[in-house]
Amino acid sequence: MKVLIGADHGGYALKQELISWMKSEGSSFLDYGTHSSDAVDYPDFALLVAQGVVSAPDEYVGIVIDGAGCGSAITANKVPGARAAACYCTFTAKNSRQHNAANILSLGSKAIGAENAKEIVAAFLGSEFEGGRHSRRIEKIMAIEHRFFKEAP
Repeated sequence: MKVLIGADHGGYALKQELISWMKSEGSSFLDYGTHSSDAVDYPDFALLVAQGVVSAPDEYVGIVIDGAGCGSAITANKVPGARAAACYCTFTAKNSRQHNAANILSLGSKAIGAENAKEIVAAFLGSEFEGGRHSRRIEKIMAIEHRFFKEAP
């Protein structure tokens, strides 16, 4: 899977660290910005990443980064088909993929350091949706999307 990654100014430095690390790991990614530490708004980048992920869900997963990880997750989850999880440890990263079919990882640069972020990203990317009893729950989430979002897939 290709990783679509984006951040606001608060997540810029961590995004750059993760990009360097992903390059060294041979991961395939697209950088959706921001491209400097100048102040920008996290919804702009979270939206770009979420739209990209849902455009080809079998090809892409996303990573969004801001100061706390919450605002970008909230924004991404406004896009029908996006399931963004703000994760602060490897357990939540794995669980979000295995049980919740998360397709976007949201990180808080002020909450975690670069080494922890790399472990969280590795856990997220190394996990897959388990299906089974969790499928029923994802179907319920999708039904809620269809009910409240006019453009739901």
